[in-house]
Amino acid sequence: MLNETVKKVMKASAMETIVNLKKNKIDAYYVEKKEDVAAQVKALLKKGETVSFGGSMTLFETGVMDLLQNGDYHLLDRNAKGLKREDIAEIYRKSFYADTYLASANAITRHGEIYEVDGTGNRVAAITWGPKQVILIAGINKLTPDLKTAIERVKNIACPSNATRLNANTSCTKTGHCINPHCTENNLMALNAGSCPNSLCSISTVFSHQLQEFRIKVIITGDNLGF
Repeated sequence: MLNETVKKVMKASAMETIVNLKKNKIDAYYVEKKEDVAAQVKALLKKGETVSFGGSMTLFETGVMDLLQNGDYHLLDRNAKGLKREDIAEIYRKSFYADTYLASANAITRHGEIYEVDGTGNRVAAITWGPKQVILIAGINKLTPDLKTAIERVKNIACPSNATRLNANTSCTKTGHCINPHCTENNLMALNAGSCPNSLCSISTVFSHQLQEFRIKVIITGDNLGF
């Protein structure tokens, strides 16, 4: 639970971020609590449309996964029981034709940039192009002042936490932070996988100004969510 004074300060930062996201042609919304997120998502979906999603703890924490699995949608569910690796890969490919794709953000800067890091690239690829609409959900803890601090956040919090959750054999699960010398504040290209063959952060992408106006929509909540 955030201190109310701190929450007011962070909300002000969130509202500034929303203004700058919209300047970058990324639509954005603020909701006070995580319990409010699913209703906002529902308002952006149409009955019967094809929906897919990327790996995200935030979707579970906000009840969005319940909405998708129990709503009137055609869900491409990568988490369905009994799927083989090739079945999941096929869902990744079909996701490019989805009406809506949902995921979270690893970090969002005050300047209205979204920073995403991925292992196989299926998530950032779908966010980049394919689905008609992309909805990204982020707790207020994902907001950072600039791109440098966004990268630091991912290296020191998001990626080590996610790797630990997945019991991944990476250096960051042992050190609690990224030690890859090729992952620097000035390197936004693919990491050198040779130095960390089991890396879950092979691809880094920055989403800034969008030519497809408001295709990407961001929902920021006043609660802390995900990693």
